[in-house]
Amino acid sequence: MKKLNSAKKEIIKEAGKSFHRSLKKGTKSKGTEDLSKQRLTNHGIPEKLMEELMNKSREFFELPEEEKKEFGDGDQGPFAPIRELAFEFTSKIKGVVRNLLEGIAESLGLESNSIIESTGFDSGAFQVFAVNFYPPCPQPHLAQGLPPHSDQGFMTLVMQNGIGGLQVKHDGKWVNVNPLPNSFVVVIGDQVEVLSNGRYESALHRAILNNTVTRMTLVVAHGPALDKEIGAAPEILEKEKPVFRRYKYQDYFHFQQKTRFADKSSLEEVRLRVDEQ
Repeated sequence: MKKLNSAKKEIIKEAGKSFHRSLKKGTKSKGTEDLSKQRLTNHGIPEKLMEELMNKSREFFELPEEEKKEFGDGDQGPFAPIRELAFEFTSKIKGVVRNLLEGIAESLGLESNSIIESTGFDSGAFQVFAVNFYPPCPQPHLAQGLPPHSDQGFMTLVMQNGIGGLQVKHDGKWVNVNPLPNSFVVVIGDQVEVLSNGRYESALHRAILNNTVTRMTLVVAHGPALDKEIGAAPEILEKEKPVFRRYKYQDYFHFQQKTRFADKSSLEEVRLRVDEQ
């Protein structure tokens, strides 16, 4: 596998650092907006690979139902037609996320490998790949592609097929995150909010439908190793009180699976009350 060169790594790390700069300069809500709508272009993922995986994924969804069922038999599974492409894609994405996390750590005044090491990112990081297919809906105002929710991991990278539909909640309003060519939307998840002791906010987001064209997304979500204990870095807690209690990531993951698409209710379960801080 071809690795990112050092110059490209530094570009990606700078993107991670830039997430936090607006928090130093202005209000928290402004920083949240920048985080939630962050689109990454200098990521080092070959455009050809991105296009091929998107096209092959669409071909699968457009197969007759009987042919689709064949991939559900035995060991093939629904990703059989794109397995090799998906493996290459997700492996490269993990490298991008690693560099983003290094940049975020540095922006918090931590060692660059602090989050990587404390959460088992290299040895057992949790990664989920999904392809979302949203055909035209006759009455899009009566349905939702995905209800409002935050993601339970570190961050999710979203590639769109040029058709908008991703929205982020900001200052009480839903804001469109329109796609850019050859780019990813970086959606900050709950674990980054906890690890940063609330300096970052996970993005409450949703997917809406349209009545004219098919929208597709390639989504790769990342989280800590399931057996790791998660909490704000000790260096951060030397200067401020903890906002969240510590927990095993697997416990958070299982609880979130029971309350999926319930806004940010999982995060509220681990938030400390004022008298507990």
